[in-house]
Amino acid sequence: MDDAGREIAGGAVLVRGNEIAAVGRADELPATADEVIDLAGHVVVPGLVNTHHHFFQTLTRALPGAQDAELFGWLRRLYPVWTGITPEMMRVSNLTAMAELLASGCTTSSDHLYLYPNGSRLEDSIDAAREIGMRFHACRGAMTLGESHGGLPPDRLTEREDDVLADMRRVVEGHHDASRLSMLRVALAPCSPFTVTNDLMREAARMARHYGVRLHTHLAENDNDVAYTREHYGCTPTEYCEELGWLGDDVWHAHCVKLDDHGIDRFAATGTGVAHCPTSNMRLASGIAPVRRMIDRGVRVGLGVDGSASNDSGGLLAEARQAMLLQRVGLGPAAMTAREALRLATRGGASVLGRDDIGVLAPGMAADIVAFDLSAIEYAGALHDPLAALAFCAPPRASLVMVNGRVVVRGGEFVRFDESAHAALHNRLARRLVEAAR
Repeated sequence: MDDAGREIAGGAVLVRGNEIAAVGRADELPATADEVIDLAGHVVVPGLVNTHHHFFQTLTRALPGAQDAELFGWLRRLYPVWTGITPEMMRVSNLTAMAELLASGCTTSSDHLYLYPNGSRLEDSIDAAREIGMRFHACRGAMTLGESHGGLPPDRLTEREDDVLADMRRVVEGHHDASRLSMLRVALAPCSPFTVTNDLMREAARMARHYGVRLHTHLAENDNDVAYTREHYGCTPTEYCEELGWLGDDVWHAHCVKLDDHGIDRFAATGTGVAHCPTSNMRLASGIAPVRRMIDRGVRVGLGVDGSASNDSGGLLAEARQAMLLQRVGLGPAAMTAREALRLATRGGASVLGRDDIGVLAPGMAADIVAFDLSAIEYAGALHDPLAALAFCAPPRASLVMVNGRVVVRGGEFVRFDESAHAALHNRLARRLVEAAR
């Protein structure tokens, strides 16, 4: 994924500390090191980058009543359940989501946490990322516009705007690390046009620019979303963003399924990014985002798994495959190539998150490296083009995952994380949550 688009047969990567020191053919690099990892028969790529998620939603996957609904109906079914989430549930669900992402080859993820019931805090997510070893962009989201004021969520899931702004300031000052190769950054992320006020959007944008952090929200996800913006604000989603200061190279929006031509042009002109979430968009029947037009016009696009209750899985390599296939459904077999899809999953996501130190195997970049074993049954018969096989074939687990120079998955198994015990705990908490809401 370097600027030359090199694909190196018999290649090697030399890592010093948490940084890539050299990339090339194995016979061109030093033959010795503190540790040599033999990945013959593997494809080695940069760690994948996830630009949009809601980790807490792993607690409510495949929930009856929410399986066959569009966005607004889906949310109305789930909001009452989510009011019961505790800090323990938040931390455990976050670990679950991160483990699933890591196993799929994703080494960097953002998470959009927009509800904080029962004393939950952004630190529940931050602590989980530190525990499991994921590079993390924590988005301090918020919902302040409840049903009694024309919003979608129940009032008990909303916060006071003064409290939100104070906590945004607190978490940025306490946790954001802007340094190169940073493992933790913070973004400000009011949830959506139908859950927050214009005042909060404006104030969050001012605060983000004061601190030099990024902005994130949902936009133009489906027809009802667009209709809400037109009815309540008298404008298109792009006009809504522009009026509130939410276009720019420090902003990325999730979904943008219904972004029109004017919106695409304004996003391109301002450097505004898009988190494309193909599986979620299909699951909720939101539509096919115009990703081909976005890319061709110069919009920065990355991939997002999205919430694990609107996707029900958390594999980023699978998301790259879906992105490729979904564009082909709408535009034909040449609409997106396998290499373009993998680029979205690496360099595309890095660009959307404002990173110039991840998403590429090159000297000076973060030592975020993943490998997929080509001897896996999923790749049998596909070795004519091993790189394309990553996107065309059913994705297996990553064989090796290194984050910041530290191996977290080896031989397809976590090095320091008891997956089975954690899954059992997660299931107990998920059952408790849903039963309490009945």
